Amino acid sequence: MKITSVLARNVAVPLATPTRIATRDIVARNYLLITIRTDSGIEGLGYAYSGTLGGDTLVKSVEDIIAPLIVGEDAHDISRLWSRVYQEGLLAGRRGLLIRALSAVDVALWDAKAKEAKLPLASYLGGDVHRPLPAYASGGYYQQGDSDPVGSVNREIELNREHGFTDHKIKVGGLSVAEDAARIGAAFEVIGDSGRLAIDANNAYRNVPEALTAIRAFERAAGDHQIWWYEEALSPDNFAGHADLVRRVDTPVATGEIHQTRWDFRQIIEQRAADILQLDVGVLGGITEYLKVAHAAETFDLPVAPHWHANVHAQLAAASTNTLVVEHFLLEKDIYNFENLLTEETRLPYADNQVFLSERPGIGIEFDEDAIAFYTKQAN
Repeated sequence: MKITSVLARNVAVPLATPTRIATRDIVARNYLLITIRTDSGIEGLGYAYSGTLGGDTLVKSVEDIIAPLIVGEDAHDISRLWSRVYQEGLLAGRRGLLIRALSAVDVALWDAKAKEAKLPLASYLGGDVHRPLPAYASGGYYQQGDSDPVGSVNREIELNREHGFTDHKIKVGGLSVAEDAARIGAAFEVIGDSGRLAIDANNAYRNVPEALTAIRAFERAAGDHQIWWYEEALSPDNFAGHADLVRRVDTPVATGEIHQTRWDFRQIIEQRAADILQLDVGVLGGITEYLKVAHAAETFDLPVAPHWHANVHAQLAAASTNTLVVEHFLLEKDIYNFENLLTEETRLPYADNQVFLSERPGIGIEFDEDAIAFYTKQAN
């Protein structure tokens, strides 16, 4: 199965209502879409989140660096191709946008390989595609000009519950500690003892003292309830700081969503800088790296709560024994809007705090070319 071409496209999908997290405003999301064609007629699909800016840079990374190295090669030989691109990328930064681009290409190669075997990726990797996976409803973003942030959180928790979710995640770090604490306290009043709540700071706090002040206020606001985890409190480069939080905080510390390659995760594991690892297949280096890191985490009894991209992460979670939970965004929230680019029948089903895997061969998705054309035209 020889690779004959690699098509890379950046598609910007605007949000109906601009939103924000602690560290940036969001008006649109850019997605890198990959289609790998082979001489057997099989097409592999992959994708990654490009961010709010820089999507065209990922496309150029694929076209100028990655595609010339893999076109004409055997699509089965994924590990060797990954290493070849990584080695070439040593001169192009080793991390950042190039690894995100490689991540999407790697996902497409695995998709093609599983399709050739006529198996869902989970089954191809030894997992059970028929087993529902625990999931939670992610959100709790800030709205610009919101005069009632507490009420907004409560309404979103109620929306999650209407859709069958009892476990939730909300943002922190974008308001004062006192205001965020009020949001957490109010959320627990709605949730009660029937579910769990995680909090995500998006690297908002500049140092350990700031992060400690915040989490201690949040724990007080939670009262008798346990915060599920404290996510991305510090810069991803602050391994020592995260390790300090692990030692000093009762709430489990989670990080990893913007770390890349197994070498970053080696630092987290060796320094005991997380209680929960948040792997992102579209960031860390694709499925090839995801599997290596997930297996290493299992060796050290570390659970994995993958970040975003539930469509492909559900397949990987089903083939792992240390997956804690899968992150899911209701499309109605218009926050993580990737599924707008998928055909309706390949969007991930959910119910009763669970997601259900596709039995389609590969990662289970199909791009909606009409939607892609619409958003591409809209952007131009």
